[in-house]
Amino acid sequence: MANESDTVYNRIAMLRAERGISRRELADALGVHYQTVGYLERGEYSPSLHLALRIAEYFGVAVEVVFAIEPFKRLGD
Repeated sequence: MANESDTVYNRIAMLRAERGISRRELADALGVHYQTVGYLERGEYSPSLHLALRIAEYFGVAVEVVFAIEPFKRLGD
């Protein structure tokens, strides 16, 4: 069982929504199953470093924009 300190937070769902990309489209681009994207978005699965870097590259942003070890602040706060 993962500790709270093991949690990896992410903005995958937000980035997908901004760009109008479905889970399946992202999964196909990354070569993973679409359910894996759902697990990642819900924080049920932490990506390998390689997958995290590929996700960041896909969105054209730094890995720190997508993933963090502390919850992201809400936009506008």
